[in-house]
Amino acid sequence: MTKYTIGVDFGSLSARAVLVDITNGDVVSSAVRDYPHAVMTATLPDGTTTLGRDWALQHPQDYVDCLIQTVREAVQTSDVAKEDIIGLSVDFTACTVLPIQADGTPLCFLPEFEREPHAWVKLWKHHAAQYEADKINALAAERGESFLARYGNKISSEWLFPKLLQILDEAPHIYHEMDRFIEATDWITWQMTGVEKRNSCTAGYKAMWNDREGFPDKAYFKALHPQFENVVEEKLGTEYVAVGTKAGTLLPEMAEKMGLLPSVVIAVGNVDAHVSVASTGVVDAGTMLNIMGTSTCDITLATKEVNVPGMCGVVRDGAVPGFYAYESGQNAVGDIFGWFVDNCVPETYYKEAASLGMNIHQLLEQKASALKPGESGLLALDWWNGNRSILVDTDLTGMILGMTLQTKPEEMYRALIEATAFGKRLVIDQLEAHGIAVERLTVCGGLPHKNQLLNQIYVDITNKEMTIAEQLHAPAVGAAVFAAVAAGAYPSLQEAAKQMAHVRDEKVTPIAANQAVYEKLYAEYKLLHDYFGRGENDVMKRLKSLKTAYAEEALQC
Repeated sequence: MTKYTIGVDFGSLSARAVLVDITNGDVVSSAVRDYPHAVMTATLPDGTTTLGRDWALQHPQDYVDCLIQTVREAVQTSDVAKEDIIGLSVDFTACTVLPIQADGTPLCFLPEFEREPHAWVKLWKHHAAQYEADKINALAAERGESFLARYGNKISSEWLFPKLLQILDEAPHIYHEMDRFIEATDWITWQMTGVEKRNSCTAGYKAMWNDREGFPDKAYFKALHPQFENVVEEKLGTEYVAVGTKAGTLLPEMAEKMGLLPSVVIAVGNVDAHVSVASTGVVDAGTMLNIMGTSTCDITLATKEVNVPGMCGVVRDGAVPGFYAYESGQNAVGDIFGWFVDNCVPETYYKEAASLGMNIHQLLEQKASALKPGESGLLALDWWNGNRSILVDTDLTGMILGMTLQTKPEEMYRALIEATAFGKRLVIDQLEAHGIAVERLTVCGGLPHKNQLLNQIYVDITNKEMTIAEQLHAPAVGAAVFAAVAAGAYPSLQEAAKQMAHVRDEKVTPIAANQAVYEKLYAEYKLLHDYFGRGENDVMKRLKSLKTAYAEEALQC
């Protein structure tokens, strides 16, 4: 009798559940729900409590509701008997964190805290903790803390401790009221099982934890803030569980709501990027996995641990048991293209797309494909949401160089795609310069499935052959693979991936003529990257400071 597992992928704007056949990885059914509150960047749900610059919050009830709705629909729209569903696992954007009480209740659910911004979920792209990140980095460098090198010498404002320290700095009453500060992936798993189990993946990449040394010592935390000395014991805990293991089984009340049996095994929570290794078959060294969506995250496996400046972290067994997994990425990719079509494309293009039965991205891809590399005379920096790797600086901003009165939208569109590919090339070069081989690319996510021009540009600029994942929703399917391992259907992730991972047979290979031109453009990109990103000219930060001053003045009014 065929058995099935469910994977639920919690993205930035929606949750998607897939019901998967564990014998071959085929998706039997799926369901998706948008978060009713989306991403809160201006106000809280009351509509009057305003948020500051670079805030990004979410509503935890959205996660629960979308979990129940998507799983129930995926089960109901299939012919699968619930008795044959043996496991479920979730993945989440990270670092997405929330303050809770000891019983798991989010502080924002309490009437006395519902108007407190720091009581809500901080989404991964909440960048308002940059001051705290700078403080964490400066003190670690001053003290010679060994953990800093594992994270490319910089802790990001997107990660756990900057966000938690921001709460202590700006809302100490919230900090002292919370009993725990927890990753959303662990919290939603807790809501299903009634048991708090924290995963080692998010702890390793987002919370400065190491399986050999644990967290930084208390003296370091005390030096950050006198009330931060016992932060680990008071707010986080010291026990972390490997991904692919069992967290528990479904609570009866949750099983009833989701249309499942209480016997379903719930796996330990995971990260949306890292879980994708399972559905793409990237379970060995030498391949960089690019998870491409609104932003990108890269996972590169290796058999050794070295310190690579600008990486988001290296964690033993962080993605696949037996390997060191290096994480890197870019803060905005699909978001940049979305911004462009929303703000910079004339109405005539939309009308033309409609007349051809295309969406606007398809039309721009078609027009941009007719251009040769360098033909537009444009070069861009891909920092619309700051830089993740290798500068780790959210205060950097985007730029397009070479605009004229003759510049067309498709030229700008292509230049923005090229900029994100140049950024990827820089990450690959950094890894290879430090002895981590990147022999090929495997890509997954919405972008590589929708935009073949993007795939070719990435291949031409990186000079790496590309394989495209078969599954459009690789993270959700990856979660289902991890669920199969946790449920005991396979002895290891590698064995599960052999049966359940799918990639397309065809490869995307470099075009020599394109590659030659892109080498010249890449040299120019690196000059701009270092000039604006490494301190020679901080004009981007000065301009952003002026913008911030006006925004703060407006809030006070």
